[in-house]
Amino acid sequence: MNGLFKSIGIVAACGIFLGSVPARAEGTISIAQQFGIGYLILDVVRDQKLIEKHGKEQGLDIKVDWHSISGATAMNEALLTGALDVASAGVPPALTVWDRTRGKQNVKAVAALGSMPNYLLSNNPAVKSVSDLSDKDRIAVPAAGVGFQSRTLQIETARLFGNAEYKKYDSITLSLPHPDATSALISGGAEITAHFSSPPFQYQALEHANIHKILSSYDVLGGKGTFNLLYATEKFHDENPKTYKAFFDALAEAEQIIKADKNAAAKTYIRVEQSHLPLELIEKIVNDPENDFTIAPQKTFVYAEKLHELGILKNSAASWKDYFFPEAYALPGS
Repeated sequence: MNGLFKSIGIVAACGIFLGSVPARAEGTISIAQQFGIGYLILDVVRDQKLIEKHGKEQGLDIKVDWHSISGATAMNEALLTGALDVASAGVPPALTVWDRTRGKQNVKAVAALGSMPNYLLSNNPAVKSVSDLSDKDRIAVPAAGVGFQSRTLQIETARLFGNAEYKKYDSITLSLPHPDATSALISGGAEITAHFSSPPFQYQALEHANIHKILSSYDVLGGKGTFNLLYATEKFHDENPKTYKAFFDALAEAEQIIKADKNAAAKTYIRVEQSHLPLELIEKIVNDPENDFTIAPQKTFVYAEKLHELGILKNSAASWKDYFFPEAYALPGS
């Protein structure tokens, strides 16, 4: 793991950060990300020290702490107990923490990290669509029942079979990290017959003749849709205006840097993540027109509406701006 990271996932999951945590003074920010090409914007921010750059423009020397956490549960606990200032996760988990903290910590989104499709893949030739899945199949996802992939599948299942049946496939869904699920799907020897994957894993899997795509998250959303969001508490946003502005401006600049030279951005990913993946594969992903490394939220309100309709979210949002901080309002969001 990159030495620039401080892994706090296990510590947070064990509850060590529970209790009172003093408020951070203006000029410090603690950020956590998960793993994969979906976090390229943050990799560029970190590599080029853009938060520090924009802080200096305001006369502020900002100390940035980068953390690596796997899984939205540990991520959210660390955020809510004060161990983190900014967390990152898929749109559904981010909406869940917004929903559950309304009137309390009031967590809201800072920005999107880009739109990337997630593919539901299968090695079962009899499965051509979601409707063909049966009790004989087993679907691997990172977080069964609650993660981005599971929630997307639940929305599609509700569309196909009615809202009352949105959990129809939960009983054949298993939690398995993307690398393990990819290996199992390719080998064909395990019980896993389907995998709701994400980049770069879906690109690797589809190189094998026995693997085919049966659904894209873009199909469910009706077009390009945000994969991951950055989010923070109202307390951090309100008490650290200069630091927050520097962070937001850094994200915006990182988006422009990526779009100006995508192959250079691919090299940044390899370098910062210390990835062993071929540079050619990362360049293919970054240049794929399906992928849009933008901080503007896209189709997030589809999740907000559908998850509320299914009873997963208690609070109804009137628009995407309800769960974003005002700095993002000028973006062409949805």
